[in-house]
Amino acid sequence: MYRKTWMEIDLDAISENIKTIKAVCGKRLIAVLKADAYGCGDIQVAKTVMEAGASMIAVSSLDEAMMLRHQGYSGELLILGATDPSDIPVLVENGISVTAYSTKWVKGVTSKNCGGLKVHLKVETGMNRIGFKDIDELKKAKGLLMLRGCSLDGIFTHFAKADTDAEMTMKQYERFAQAVKAMDYPFRWIHCDNSDASLSFRDPLSNACRIGIAMYGISAFSHDLKPALGLYTRTFMVKKLAPGEPIGYGSTYVTSGDEIIATAPIGYADGFIRANQGRYVLVDGTPAEVVGRVCMDQVMLKLPEYKSENALVEIFGKNIPIEKMAAELNTIPYEIMCLISGRVTRVYIKNGTRAEEANERLSAKAI
Repeated sequence: MYRKTWMEIDLDAISENIKTIKAVCGKRLIAVLKADAYGCGDIQVAKTVMEAGASMIAVSSLDEAMMLRHQGYSGELLILGATDPSDIPVLVENGISVTAYSTKWVKGVTSKNCGGLKVHLKVETGMNRIGFKDIDELKKAKGLLMLRGCSLDGIFTHFAKADTDAEMTMKQYERFAQAVKAMDYPFRWIHCDNSDASLSFRDPLSNACRIGIAMYGISAFSHDLKPALGLYTRTFMVKKLAPGEPIGYGSTYVTSGDEIIATAPIGYADGFIRANQGRYVLVDGTPAEVVGRVCMDQVMLKLPEYKSENALVEIFGKNIPIEKMAAELNTIPYEIMCLISGRVTRVYIKNGTRAEEANERLSAKAI
């Protein structure tokens, strides 16, 4: 790592969280590692969660699935999003399960040689994103897939408000249970609980829970989950300015008195978006306001007292929960995590020490 800006991922905390969630829900765990494990590094997190007791990895696309396969992950793997029927040979060859979400998709798949394709049926119960809403349509899809030699491995749905609305969650579950009963089939995988539902909702039907954000210690239902993430940088210039000095593009901030301004190498190209202007971070443990517009590669911080260069800046972490940052930006932790760009080095903590640094830009091969 040459630039002093990094995201810290505590694999020990992730491992403990997986064990905690598994104990609470009492079922097999499907670890959802979409979008490079929410920006945390798919293979590093995959190895950790599988060692901690997860039984399957889920991703959003064939690209993401193949990235894991190319990095050596050979276990159970499910694509939760759309796949193209023309990719059946790749899916079958690599043992990747797919989601059947519409009659059109099923007809497209079964018009080809789809023997051996592993399929999870998606039931629409209230999210209205993808999935079969009509049970008769679902039955026909099941019959056609079986007729053409597909393996019906699972059936699932997705809760829309498991963190805030128990009544709606129950209604969705009841619709799902009705669909599963109507299928009258011994699915290997029956799953409906996402992170928050896994920690708060109990059902006698499903045999697996899908865990995403909770593995990082983020949930509306704590259960003593451990925070696993931090975003840090270090100051590289500190200066004293007189009153009336403009700062940054557009001069949106002007010093009102003698002020100490530090500059750090993080900006919106790293995922630290311009909306952070006016928020507070910690510089060596002291609150410091983000002043002036956040630049592409740099940010200016108003220090209440002098700090030497190379001071540690916590954007979020042990002292500033990512949930707090998300609330101040009127967003969610998922978005903040996924926005952190590939040029930010990921530092992995394992057995209490820095075990690995990873940066996709630095490890890129010449072409």
